[in-house]
Amino acid sequence: MSVVSLLGVNILNNPAKFTDSYVFEITFECLESLEKDLEWKLTYVGSATSDQYDQELDSLLVGPIPVGVNKFIFEADAPKTNRIPDADILGVTVVLLTCSYDGREFVRVGYYVNNEYESDELNADPPAKPIIEKIRRNILADKPRVTRFAIKWDSEASAPAEFPPEQPEADLQADEDEYGAEELDEDADEEEGAEAAAENAGEASAAAATAATDGDAEMAGVEEHGEPAEEEEDVSDEGSVDLENETEDELEEEVEGEAVDGGDDAMEIDEKPSDASKPQEVMAH
Repeated sequence: MSVVSLLGVNILNNPAKFTDSYVFEITFECLESLEKDLEWKLTYVGSATSDQYDQELDSLLVGPIPVGVNKFIFEADAPKTNRIPDADILGVTVVLLTCSYDGREFVRVGYYVNNEYESDELNADPPAKPIIEKIRRNILADKPRVTRFAIKWDSEASAPAEFPPEQPEADLQADEDEYGAEELDEDADEEEGAEAAAENAGEASAAAATAATDGDAEMAGVEEHGEPAEEEEDVSDEGSVDLENETEDELEEEVEGEAVDGGDDAMEIDEKPSDASKPQEVMAH
């Protein structure tokens, strides 16, 4: 569990001119006393094609940190335009607000930033060389992307587990005794079922062979006695009539299926947390 939790970030000057400073009001909660300060940084992504144009606008240390809800103001200068390609000044980019403890980053907040001219005429036909003083920025403050990382704080107990915990009692019992017992039983049942099916198939084959032999003997007896063929034809015709009648009766039957009523489950919405207590002002240096 994180000792420090970011509760909210409020951008105090948005929208603003491209050359104006960035001013953030940051609120966070600390669950236990910390031995060191928190380091906050604001980075401007100058180009989507290469990180060599990224600029660290400012960084500051916040501390000492009292237990509870804390708040401070983070102000950073605008990016230097001479370090940004002219083709990347206008359009959408990103600013990253990060916080680290003892050199280990534990939270990162990304905001999209849209840079455009103040007038529609310049936006419709922008000059080849950007006019910086006529550009305004708009931070999409309502759609931040927050990423959290598990880190080690002051105590070893807070360090995230790098490997699965040891389980010495698991080595005392064979794997197949605990985890494979059911699978072994199922395999044995399947083998017994296969053997029984094979025996039944063998018996059925033997019976069929016997019946075929008897049938051949009867046919042979009939041929020997020389019964007239007309009687066989009559029997065959009567049998055909019966089969046809049974088929028509089966076709007249109808089976109606039952309809099952169903519906989508209602989507659950998380309740908003209750308002935190009044935050304390902390020192930034």
